Amino acid sequence: MKSLRSSSALETEGREESGQNSEPLIPGLPDEIAELCLLYLPYPYQASVSLVSFSWKRTIRDPFFLSSKTALSLSFPYIFVLAFHESTARIQWQTLDPRSGRWFVLPPMPCPWTACPPGFACASLPRQGKLVVLGGNRMRSDPETPMQSTIVYRTSTNQWSLMSPMPTPRSFFVAGSIKGKIVAVGGNGTGSTESIATAECYDPESDTWTAAATIDTRLARYESAVVGNKMYVTEGWSWPFKFSPRGRVYDPDENTWQGMSKAMREGWSGLSVVLDGRMFMISEYGDCPMKVYVPDDDTWRYVGGEKFPREAMKRPYVVNGVEGRIYVVSSGLNVAVGRLFEAEKWEFKAEWSVVAAPEAFHGFSPLNCQVLYG
Repeated sequence: MKSLRSSSALETEGREESGQNSEPLIPGLPDEIAELCLLYLPYPYQASVSLVSFSWKRTIRDPFFLSSKTALSLSFPYIFVLAFHESTARIQWQTLDPRSGRWFVLPPMPCPWTACPPGFACASLPRQGKLVVLGGNRMRSDPETPMQSTIVYRTSTNQWSLMSPMPTPRSFFVAGSIKGKIVAVGGNGTGSTESIATAECYDPESDTWTAAATIDTRLARYESAVVGNKMYVTEGWSWPFKFSPRGRVYDPDENTWQGMSKAMREGWSGLSVVLDGRMFMISEYGDCPMKVYVPDDDTWRYVGGEKFPREAMKRPYVVNGVEGRIYVVSSGLNVAVGRLFEAEKWEFKAEWSVVAAPEAFHGFSPLNCQVLYG
């Protein structure tokens, strides 16, 4: 069996490390067999066991090892939740393994300032195992000062890194991933009572920011979704509507903003989630009905099946989804899992179950929810 390690990982890294490089991964096993054992360790244990020895750390952090895990379909989706404690305002990231129902607490996020929790925008590159946290609002000295920070978490190392800052300080804005890049839109700026019209694009591979097309309408509130290669941004909802919400659509290929159809923006009255290129929405009114947007005829259709388990879920909600399942996280970090079935084209039914959170999480309110593979 061919070893999974790349040739560069097998090169000596200095005379002082020659003894470490020669030690076996697991005594008594050939290295190629030991590497397979390490590949089957689930997230987040791979990053933790890198502390066992230098040879384990070198192997687990080898890019070839990480690509082998993906190629062998050993990466699984995990639900990452940004939350803050209602009494202490402490910010904390948790991750849920939806298969076992187990939660893991992430290392503390390296915020350069004491931040107002709701001011962040988050996006992810799921298959790359990268979570990106942007901006935010500084507290204490000047609560109106937005931040420029770019903070990236990697499941491969279970660590955070401070990256190149955003060109424009922002808070209370939206971000989404398109074609491997992160687009940041709108928000509050420094010394401005109006929302920011500029948009910017972050490339995680080169750690660089570039300007995107300026949005032609300043939106007061934000909800967004990336469907295909386009980013849909709506002004949000205020139920019952006092005015028709506005919305814009960003096309990265043309680097232009276009108008959003009236039916789409007026029917967008809740939290959006995209599954398999289709946009679903958990409504904020009544018993939280679910709808799906049908682009063929520019309409929203209700999803049948079981009703959303509103009795077990306390607002506020955040939502994300993957592999045919929607994950809605509520106050206290209970998670409603909706499994979707398509009976006919654009005709869906849902089945719901609830994963109760540990008692230690009951004081937390969710701010954002992302999906990453680990």
